[in-house]
Amino acid sequence: MKVAIVGASGAVGQEFLRVLDERNFPLDELALFGSERSAGTTYTFRGKQIGVKLLQHNDDFKDIDIAFTSAGAGTAKAFEQTITEHGAVMIDNSSAFRMDNDVPLVVPEVNAADAKDRPRRIIANPNCTTIQMVVALKAIENLSHIKTVHVSTYQAASGAGAAAMDELYEQYRQVLAGEEVTIERFAYQLAFNLIPQVDVFTDNGYTKEEMKMFNETRKIMHSDVKVSATCVRVPALRSHSESIWVETERPVSVEEAREAFLKAEGVVLMDNPAEKEYPMPLFLAGKDPVYVGRIRKDLTNENGLTFWTVSDQIRKGAALNAVQIAEYLVKEKAL
Repeated sequence: MKVAIVGASGAVGQEFLRVLDERNFPLDELALFGSERSAGTTYTFRGKQIGVKLLQHNDDFKDIDIAFTSAGAGTAKAFEQTITEHGAVMIDNSSAFRMDNDVPLVVPEVNAADAKDRPRRIIANPNCTTIQMVVALKAIENLSHIKTVHVSTYQAASGAGAAAMDELYEQYRQVLAGEEVTIERFAYQLAFNLIPQVDVFTDNGYTKEEMKMFNETRKIMHSDVKVSATCVRVPALRSHSESIWVETERPVSVEEAREAFLKAEGVVLMDNPAEKEYPMPLFLAGKDPVYVGRIRKDLTNENGLTFWTVSDQIRKGAALNAVQIAEYLVKEKAL
C-alpha cells in the first residue's frame, strides 16, 4: 500500500500525518507533495524522514494507491488527471468535486458505501461544518425522517488554516499590548469579535459556506431535507460548534434522542446540564468524535428538537474523515 499526501505542509496535511500514524493505517510507503514553497521540507513519519516533493504533472503517482489531497480546489482540479490516471484513488478535501454527480461525497458513519461508486477515481471529503452536522443528524434520521434543519455555526480560526490560527494569537497579543492589529486572513479583526460571514456571499444572501451545508447534506444523506444555515467565525482557536434545530416527521422525545446519540457511531453524548456538562471547543480540540449536548424539545414546534455539537474540524472535519474513508475501502477490499 503506497499512500500520498498532497498539501503535506498545511494544517490538514500535518493532521493527515498524525492521524495515519495514530490509527496505524496499513501503508508500506508514504509520499509527500507540496508547492514550491514547501518542497524540500522534511517530516518524520514512523521514525523515517520523508521529504516533500514538488507537485508536478509527471509520473510521480504511478504506484500510488491512495492520494489524500488538501491543496485547494484549483490545485485539485488542475492535477485530477495526473493523480488518478494510473489508478490512484484521490480523496480530496477541497470543494472542487463535492457536488459533481459522478463523485461520491462521503461521511463514513452516514454513507460509507457510496465510496465504492467512483467512476473518476475521486471521493470528495465534505465541508467540515457539514461533516459534524450529518454525523449527529444520522442518529435522529434513524428515528424519524428529518424534514428541515436550522443551524448556526460557531467556527474556529483554524477553519481558515494554520496561518489564521497564528493571526488570531497575534491579534490577541497586539490588542493587549495596545498595538495596531494585523488583519490579513479575515475580513475584520477576529480577536474579541465575531464575524457573521464565512466564505463569500451568493445572490440569495447566503454565503457559499451556508449553501454547502444545504447542498452537501442532501447529497450525503440521500434526502430531501432542507437546511438553513448561518455561519459565524468566532475567536476560538480550534474545533467548530453548531447549534442545531431539527423538525422530524413525528415527534422525537429527548429520551429517544439521547438513546440514539449514545448508540450512534462517531458520537459522544456529553449532556448533563445539572453538572454544567456540555461540549466546548476549548476542551475538545484534538479529539476524534462529534460531541453532542444541550438536547431539548423545540418550544416552537412539537416535532422539533434542538441540540449542540462540537467537533475538531481539522480532524473529523477534514483529515480523520478522509482516513476513515480509506480505511473503509481497505476493509471492503474496494480499492
